[in-house]
Amino acid sequence: MLNQFIKFRPILKEKIWGGSKLRTHLNKNSESDNLGESWEISDVKGDTSVVSNGDLKGKDLKELIKTYQADLVGDKVFKQFGNKFPLLIKFIDAKTPLSIQLHPNDKLAKERHDSFGKTEMWYVMQADEKANLIVGFQQNSNKEEYLKHLNNKSLLDILNVDEVKKGDVYFIPTGRIHAIGAGVLLAEIQQTSDITYRIYDWDRQDSEGNYRELHTELALDAIDFTAIPDYTTSYDESLNSSSEIVSCPYFTTNVLPIEGELFINHQDKDSFVIYMCVSGKVSFVHKNQEEILIAGETVLVPAKLKEFKLKSVEKSELLEVYIR
Repeated sequence: MLNQFIKFRPILKEKIWGGSKLRTHLNKNSESDNLGESWEISDVKGDTSVVSNGDLKGKDLKELIKTYQADLVGDKVFKQFGNKFPLLIKFIDAKTPLSIQLHPNDKLAKERHDSFGKTEMWYVMQADEKANLIVGFQQNSNKEEYLKHLNNKSLLDILNVDEVKKGDVYFIPTGRIHAIGAGVLLAEIQQTSDITYRIYDWDRQDSEGNYRELHTELALDAIDFTAIPDYTTSYDESLNSSSEIVSCPYFTTNVLPIEGELFINHQDKDSFVIYMCVSGKVSFVHKNQEEILIAGETVLVPAKLKEFKLKSVEKSELLEVYIR
């Protein structure tokens, strides 16, 4: 039986907009001052996660799914996705703003890129003073208005910009324009896809003087021009209890503040469960096995492993992610 808590080696990505917080705040092993992303669990082609602990150390995620199938991911998930892992789990540090961008839905992504679409969510772990996120339009828009502002480099006049703080959550469905602003460190949960339509990149150049590619035409029929009154996701938090933040067809994410000991029972789930530690330090205990998770670390609990205990000496916080 597959009853191990599985940790993976982070896949670290240098980015033109990256900084040093993944190293200084989340203990990622890098000397880079342009570290933008830590891919915690990935089945993206060319970036498959490799196990870093226990009896499975050195095996990659694809091997695990082929070997353990539903025992790893759950019957329903395996029937739907086969040997592909459906989620990509990241930590992101923006020293300077990311490009303004959006992601295509499943239909467009399949037709154009033979990929899943990219619905995602953000949980803000730390934000500098006045740091912000761009999410959606201020008011309903259309192609004509959008193109006028894009060409005039005045997109911010019609986009929604929110100052953010620790604990803020944003759900980003496909088609919604968005960008992470300078000074934000966050956890990102998304479909397994690396398809991004970049629409504006602040006219910045890389070290060789090159501009990054824009996807103006591809983006046009992928954009959702609808505005909503409030883009933040409100949720409740109760100590030692899982509280739902986001639930969509692609993933469900709960927040779990913990202090002391807590018994976990996942008999009601037909899915793997991922835990991201966003603050503090938590021990995962099953029989004679103990795995410690500190802020910035992630663990995959196989679908077969239904019951275990969590322990935390100090108040800590986990994100709990699975598929309904």
